[in-house]
Amino acid sequence: MNTPNVWITGASSGIGAALVREYANRGAQVFLTGRKPEALDKVRVESGFPQRCHSVPADVTDSRALGRAIEHIEQTFGAIDVAVLNAGTYEQSGVDDFSSAAMRKLFEINVFAVAETIELLLPGWRKRRSGSFVIVGSVAGDFGLPYAATYSAGKAALRRLSESLYPELKRDGISLHLVSPGFVDTPLTAKNDFPMPFMVSTERAAYEICRGVDKNKFEIRFPVRMSIAMRVLAALPYPLQFSLAKRMLK
Repeated sequence: MNTPNVWITGASSGIGAALVREYANRGAQVFLTGRKPEALDKVRVESGFPQRCHSVPADVTDSRALGRAIEHIEQTFGAIDVAVLNAGTYEQSGVDDFSSAAMRKLFEINVFAVAETIELLLPGWRKRRSGSFVIVGSVAGDFGLPYAATYSAGKAALRRLSESLYPELKRDGISLHLVSPGFVDTPLTAKNDFPMPFMVSTERAAYEICRGVDKNKFEIRFPVRMSIAMRVLAALPYPLQFSLAKRMLK
């Protein structure tokens, strides 16, 4: 595969925009999807390789729009080789402001949009026995963090979805990579009002993701210290987990 077609959702900022630059620099044809055409065009122009980048605006919560985006890419440029399912959102959610409506809205973007995109791509990919899903989760899926009830739940759902699909997809010639970053310096983390240890830049995140895909890793975790801390926390007995979590309370 000399010039892969890489489709990135949530491409207008943060990790998505950094991945556009990383993949374009690697020589790929990159397709940028997000809700705001002007933001996508800005990323495309600033990528350094605008001739390799193509804006394909769509709302990921609209399955028909996703279908049209896929159809446009494949009819115009050929089959999608790599789908980076990066679109997502984050809002703090704890006891004081818990809302099932807010949880449903977050799941529409962070979970169901991923599932719908997989559903749309699977028939063609299974037929040609190739394709690569890159699902952007979070280490927040390891453990239910205080003030992140809905976000942690959504990322945990992506983890279980990825684990369940991986063996069948591999059998069918399709790869799946679960990305589990710690804190990354993005517009979403800028909303936080608490310490964010071991934060990395979006450029570092994009590099780590592409390197993990190149090495055919199932799970791509970074940075190392944050990853280890969350793994240890998740492995502790519940009394110890909750004792440590209590220290995170405001």
